Amino acid sequence: MANDHDDRGAAQYASPPCFMHELDPAFQTPPADWTDVRRWRKAERERLIAARLEMSADTRAAMSQRIADGIDTIIGDIAGRMVSLYWPFRGEPDLRPWMASINERGGRTALPIVIEKGRPLIFRAYKPGDRLEKGVWNIPIPAEGDPVLPDIVISPIVGIDPANYRLGYGGGFFDRTLAAMPFKPLVIGVGYELQRIATIYPQPHDIPMDRIVTEAAPV
Repeated sequence: MANDHDDRGAAQYASPPCFMHELDPAFQTPPADWTDVRRWRKAERERLIAARLEMSADTRAAMSQRIADGIDTIIGDIAGRMVSLYWPFRGEPDLRPWMASINERGGRTALPIVIEKGRPLIFRAYKPGDRLEKGVWNIPIPAEGDPVLPDIVISPIVGIDPANYRLGYGGGFFDRTLAAMPFKPLVIGVGYELQRIATIYPQPHDIPMDRIVTEAAPV
């Protein structure tokens, strides 16, 4: 999932734009319109994904464990709760061991599924060992089962700003899915400290995370 909207035309800023991710923001000019914001987001995605892929697999694994511990701190007792996670992609934190521990502690887990472009995701129950098949971008998804509604959504970030607005892959799925849900789940964005940026230039349809967890600490 993304801030992940699909470049749906021009929109007014949800907050005053700024451009503080560079070393000296006083000399930067903010994007003038949605076309410029879209171009900026694309470049920022590429930069941030490259940065996390430069870390070693061992480093990412250690950070992923600290992230899992931080999520546990936020959630507390997991018994009886449905948690949607994700299958790690392009250097994202790997929370699959934590997924197994949720099921061992009486919780349930699910994975998101892309149905088609322009539509919300659905969630399908999954626990380690269930049959998988290839979905969009060849990311594994549960092969069978009815849709479920998670109480908690764990969402990987590409970038995150101080207001907890998430930069994702640009497909629009995340915001569209949350807007379509019949109730508001607890939404936790997960990523690495190096993915913090000054702003994503949030638009009116962007939905912020409730909490953010990195290898440093939950906020």
